[in-house]
Amino acid sequence: MSRTQVPLDSRTLVASDLDRTLIYSTAALALTMPDEHAPRLLCVEVHEAKPLSYLTETAGRLLVELADTVRLVPTTTRTRKQYRRISLPGRVPRYAICANGGHLLVDGRTDHDWNAEMRRRLADGSAPLEEVRAHLAATADPDWLRKERIAEELFAYLVVDRERLPAAWVKDLAGWADERGWTVSLQGRKIYAVPKPLSKSAALGEVVRRSGAEQVLAAGDSLLDADLLLAADVGWTPGHGELADSGWTAPHVTPLGTVGVAAGEEILRHMLCRVAS
Repeated sequence: MSRTQVPLDSRTLVASDLDRTLIYSTAALALTMPDEHAPRLLCVEVHEAKPLSYLTETAGRLLVELADTVRLVPTTTRTRKQYRRISLPGRVPRYAICANGGHLLVDGRTDHDWNAEMRRRLADGSAPLEEVRAHLAATADPDWLRKERIAEELFAYLVVDRERLPAAWVKDLAGWADERGWTVSLQGRKIYAVPKPLSKSAALGEVVRRSGAEQVLAAGDSLLDADLLLAADVGWTPGHGELADSGWTAPHVTPLGTVGVAAGEEILRHMLCRVAS
C-alpha cells in the first residue's frame, strides 16, 4: 500500500495555525538564531516568483508523518488566495479553515453554505465592517501605515512599520473595537481587526461535526488563536507571539520555550507523541 493510501485515524484531528506557528516568513526567521546556526529550511510558499515562507526540513518530515496519521486541518487568518499559495509537504488536507473561520475549504473548494452561515452570525453579533474600516482610515498615521487591506469582505488589517507604531494606538484601537464586538491582534507587521463571531473555533466545531473526531489537538501563537486552543482537548503555544508575550495559557495548553522556526518543529514532535500515546 502506498503512503497516500494509508488510512487516517479519524478519531484525532489536528487544527494548527500556520504563520509563526508551523511556517515562517523571511522576516519571522529573524526570531530563530544567528545565520551560522540556522537549520536547513524547506520553502513552502512562493509569491510573485520569490520564496516567502519556510519550515525546517525536519519539521517537513514530521508534518508528513502527522498528516499520514491523523486528519490535519490548517487553520489560518489568511484569505483563501493567500492560503492556496502554501504547499505543505505530505497528504493534502481534506479540510482547511481560512479567513479566521469565515471560509471552510473542503477538498480545496469553498463551502459556500458555511460562509453564508458565518455572514449571518456577523450581521447579528458585531459592528459592520465599514464602521471599523472608516475608524482605521481616520486614526491610522501615514507615518507608520504602509498598507490597508480588507480580507474576503470579512475583516480588515493594516501593514505597519513596527518601529514607528505607537503602542498606545494599538491599545486604544483594541478598546474601541471591543466595545463594538471586534478583536484586535498585532502579529509581526500586521494589525488585524476581526469581528468576534468570526472565529477559528466556530469553523473547527463544524469540521469536528462533519468528521466525527473524538480528540482535537491545536497550536497557535496569536490572540486570534486563543479560541482555537480553548476549543481543543490539548494545545501548544510557541515561545513567541501575542499569547507568549501576554503569559496567556489554559490548563490543557502547554506553553513552549522554543522561539522562531524551531518552535514549529517542537510543536509537531509534541503532537506526534500525543497521537502515539
